[in-house]
Formats: sequence, structure tokens, C-alpha cells
Amino acid sequence: MKCLRALFTLTLLITFSPLIAQEQSTASTNDETLVGQFRELERKSGNYRANGIRYEVIKLVDLNRIKTNIFDSINTANKSIKELSTTIASNKAQIDDLNTKLQETTNNLNNVTSEKDSMSFFGAMVSKGTYKLILWSIIFGLLLFLLFFIYRFRNSNFLTHQAKTALADVEKEFEEHRRRALEREQKISRQLQDELNKQKNK
Repeated sequence: MKCLRALFTLTLLITFSPLIAQEQSTASTNDETLVGQFRELERKSGNYRANGIRYEVIKLVDLNRIKTNIFDSINTANKSIKELSTTIASNKAQIDDLNTKLQETTNNLNNVTSEKDSMSFFGAMVSKGTYKLILWSIIFGLLLFLLFFIYRFRNSNFLTHQAKTALADVEKEFEEHRRRALEREQKISRQLQDELNKQKNK
């Protein structure tokens, strides 16, 4: 009797060992995603017909396990959504702050560029083009004034030279006239003296 019982136990072990190993191997390669779990549930479910209606039989343990996994996945997704929303809000605040700083930097750069392209002229800021125009206008005006002054100087110098030449000519003529007048006066004096001498000798 004991031999039969041992033989029966050994036969059962030999028969069910491959099935247990196969189930363990299948469980180890199961897809742990929700889709994989539903497929496994469909695979394990059974069915029967009663009164011409087909019924599906699902183990309540497997159904509760999938339900728990679904709720866990939803909770995890909600937590991830909240974390992502917080991260998005933080990133948006940082982006707004960076945009504000970028606008300030752009405004400062425009001001620096404007100041670089402008020059102070008698306390007023004018553009470089206007400053150059004013500067060249002043230089051109001073150049015209210098040319006019040179022209006036040369004209005055020419007139002075002419006046000096005319004065020299007049002085020369005056000296010539004075010399002739002196000679004439001396001649008349001599003639008068000769006449006086003649009168005395008579």
C-alpha cells in the first residue's frame, strides 16, 4: 500500500512538474503593461453557455489586481501631470523673466548704440551724420572766410603798393619840381643880382 501511494505521488510530481515550470516561465515573461495584463486576463478567462447565452468567467482576484494596477497607473499619471504642470509653470516663469531681461538688454543695447552713433554738440545729442554736417559746414565757412580775408589782404596790399608807387612818383615829381623851382629861383636871383650890379656900375 505504501508503495502504491509513493508511486502515485511520484507519478503526479512527474506529470505536473513541466506544467508548473511552464506557468512560472510564462509568468516571468508576462507583459507588465496594462495592455499585457488585459491580454493575460483574456487568456486566463473561461466561458460557458447557459440558455443559449455565452458567459465569460474571470477570476475576481485577477480582476481586482488589474483594477488596482489601473488605479495605481492613474494615480502615477496624475502625479506626473501635476509635477509636469508645476515644471511647466516654473519654466514659463523663467521664460517670462528671461524675456523681460532680454527686452531690457535689447533696450540697453539700443541706447548704447544710439549714444555711440550720437555726439554731444553744445550740450545737445545729435547723430554722427548731423555732427559731421555741422562740423564740415563750420570748416567750409571758416575756409570761405579765410579765402575772403586773403583776397581782401592781397587786394589791400596791391592797393597799398599802388599807393606807395604813386606816392613815390608824386614825391619824385615834387622833388623834380622843387629842384626846378629852386634852379629857377637861383637863376632869377642871379639875374636880379646882375641887374643890380649893372645898375650900380652905371
